[in-house]
Amino acid sequence: MVETEAALWQAQPVDVVILAVIVQFFGMYVTSKVRFLRDYYIPPAVTGGLICSTIVALIYVYGGIEIRFDLQIRDLLLLLFFSTIGLSAKLSVLKAGGKSLLALVIVAAVFLLVQDATGVALAMMLGAHPGYGLLGGSVSFAGGHGTAIAWGAEAEAAGLAGAGAIGIAFATFGLIAGGVTGGPIARRLIQRHNLEASAQGEESGPSESDEATTGEAASLYNILRAILLLAICVGAGDIVNRLLFAKGVLLPGFLTSMFVGILITNFVEVANRPVNLVTIDKIGEVSLALFLSMSLMSMQLWTLAGAAGPILIVLIIQVMVITIFATFITFRIMGKDYDAAVIASGFVGLGLGATPVAIANMNAVTSRFSPSPKAFLVVPLVGAFFIDILNAGIIKFFIGVISRWLV
Repeated sequence: MVETEAALWQAQPVDVVILAVIVQFFGMYVTSKVRFLRDYYIPPAVTGGLICSTIVALIYVYGGIEIRFDLQIRDLLLLLFFSTIGLSAKLSVLKAGGKSLLALVIVAAVFLLVQDATGVALAMMLGAHPGYGLLGGSVSFAGGHGTAIAWGAEAEAAGLAGAGAIGIAFATFGLIAGGVTGGPIARRLIQRHNLEASAQGEESGPSESDEATTGEAASLYNILRAILLLAICVGAGDIVNRLLFAKGVLLPGFLTSMFVGILITNFVEVANRPVNLVTIDKIGEVSLALFLSMSLMSMQLWTLAGAAGPILIVLIIQVMVITIFATFITFRIMGKDYDAAVIASGFVGLGLGATPVAIANMNAVTSRFSPSPKAFLVVPLVGAFFIDILNAGIIKFFIGVISRWLV
């Protein structure tokens, strides 16, 4: 279809927020009515977002109207969400998660090697250039859309036709697969190993000693204080990011916002003015749900139709690989307990989609059982920082191997 101005409808930021809330509500409703979605901890944002993006694709194909979404607010929601992660990270929790963080970094490095080796092998079996295998590996799955776009451009410059579009297609399918695979894996691990996790409905209320930290979420003071702290995280994080950029250090904006949050929460803890975690957690939950709804409902599914066959073959194999890896390696190395099961669900989100998908997977599990502070600390840190560094080195390693092999 030739795109014309009359066939394009641009959804403005306010429209995007309204639709994202509706999508989230619809996803919650569908999840409550469909037992499979409920029992396997599929995030409502994934359910609602996929239904919405499918409707948008049908409107494009049969109605000749392309709907585009202004996603500025989505990007802000990502910063807010990671700020809430930082504000929830006390030094005591950070210290406790040190060994687990190192272990998950090592596990992630091994998995990236496995994922790329699988992608290259599949490309060769399908008669394609092995370079396309990297696009069907950690470039697009663990790397996500940003990495797929960057390396896709490099691949096209090196002579791999259509590498950019293929990379985006893999990243999009991976985002979907990561959101629907993590929950079932956690459910199987929890049930198979009889892991202890108290149901949310059986949790007791906060003790008197915790009242200053948890407190009343809905009070005007707590809400305003939370908004102020989050605004400082986002603003200061942006300043730090620009200063680092000027010195040639490139970090994602959400990472610096999270680090500012870590500094703030531990400073106010020492000053005996602890952060109200109930309010912070609620804001984080809303930010994540709307971010994921916006990300999934804005996918242009019609762009994937041309290469759907080979892409689905690679995707199915990669889903099988990460399922086996998360179940038998990640879960065991991380301790074979409830936290390890939650981490395994998040690991699938990291390996196939993106950090927000990992968090959504873990949130879907912990909303049915007890919280997992360890999982919500180590998985975002690995996803926000370490995995990108590891991925860049491993991709370059495979490019070098392929180049020497083809000469």
